[in-house]
Amino acid sequence: MVAFLLVALPALARLPGDRGPTAALLKPGASELVFRRVPGRHANGDQLWYLELKRNGEVVARWRAASGAAAKQKADRFWSPGNAAPLPPGSYRLGEPEPWDNSYWLDLLPNFPTTRSALGIHTCLPGVGCICLPDKADTDALARWVKALNIKQLTVLN
Repeated sequence: MVAFLLVALPALARLPGDRGPTAALLKPGASELVFRRVPGRHANGDQLWYLELKRNGEVVARWRAASGAAAKQKADRFWSPGNAAPLPPGSYRLGEPEPWDNSYWLDLLPNFPTTRSALGIHTCLPGVGCICLPDKADTDALARWVKALNIKQLTVLN
């Protein structure tokens, strides 16, 4: 039997774009979608990650996420599918939001050599190898942002 120390996640300060685009945030400017590992764990033991939307260099939306199984955070992230490792660092082409399981799927295509495939962003927890957003409302907000700004790239930082 595996036991996890359940630690409450720190309150995540709400940002103006967390629930989707607003007129004020849609002003012209550069957009960047980044994914990064941060200290902390979800209640089920999964590593905490943040998916962040930046506009003109400022984070306007941030969503808690997971990637990779809790026990596979140090596995080879570039190796073939099925090893449950987090997404490899690098640049990805981001697909259009597609309806999937009463929410959305956003396809991720690596812009670098890897044998990993069938990667995406969707609502789920625990994580296995995609970007998992535990809250459906967050996945829906991300989909609205991607559509509104025509975001085509995502960068996994670490």
